[in-house]
Amino acid sequence: RYFYDQKILQKTFGQWREWWTVCTERKLSLRAGSHYRHLLHNLIFKAWRAYVCQQQGKRNKYYVAESHAKKQKLLRTWQCWLVYVDVQRTKHGMQSVALAFRERSCLRISWAVWRRQHYQNCAGHKMSVLALQHWAQSLQFRAWLQWRELYLYSQNDKQKQTRAVTHHQHWELKRCMEVWLGYLNLRRAKKLQNELAQEHHRSRIVQQCFSDWRVSWECRRRMHAHRKDIEKLAARIALRRVFAHWKHYVVLCVEESRQCELAEKHYKHHLLVRALLCLRWKRLW
Repeated sequence: RYFYDQKILQKTFGQWREWWTVCTERKLSLRAGSHYRHLLHNLIFKAWRAYVCQQQGKRNKYYVAESHAKKQKLLRTWQCWLVYVDVQRTKHGMQSVALAFRERSCLRISWAVWRRQHYQNCAGHKMSVLALQHWAQSLQFRAWLQWRELYLYSQNDKQKQTRAVTHHQHWELKRCMEVWLGYLNLRRAKKLQNELAQEHHRSRIVQQCFSDWRVSWECRRRMHAHRKDIEKLAARIALRRVFAHWKHYVVLCVEESRQCELAEKHYKHHLLVRALLCLRWKRLW
């Protein structure tokens, strides 16, 4: 009965140990799956954060470019308005100068005509007046032609200057945009290389962790198998010891029963001898 209870207990303990090993492996697999999901979620979150930062950078650059374009348009409008104001002031100044010159010339001509009319005969009054009028008109026409030439020359000069300034500004803006685009492409290439390097490093770390975990799992499985073999060997050794003890116990019991039988026979023989001696002594008496 003791041997049977011990065997039942060993079988129960072995089944419980197998169930505990299966539960441990299941817990390890669940932990590995949760770790893998957490790692995937972390990678997805980092990619989404990089995308959001890139979109925010693009929006900021677009806002800066739009504000720069508005400032450039406002600067051009202000420059054109200043040029227009300068032209209008020049026109007004030239018109006032021309009117003053006309007034002075008219006054001089009238004074000369009056003096000549005063000193000349009345016969040449009409011809002198016509000649003076014709001379005044020709002088005014010449002055107007000279003023027109000067005005056209100044306008052409100002247009050439404005064109040169705008061309220089466009050239500088184009050069700045080319340099900025080159810098932006370089930054994008560097950022892409850094992201690829980080992704490769993460994949290498994940592979290394998985390989380490697999090696440790294999070691644990081998240790469990070795423990099972050791337990089986220990059970066999214990069974042999129990059988040897039982065999020794049986031999002792047989020896003890044999000695008891011999002692009982010796005791009976001794009693028989005593009885015979007693009977002999009784007969002698």
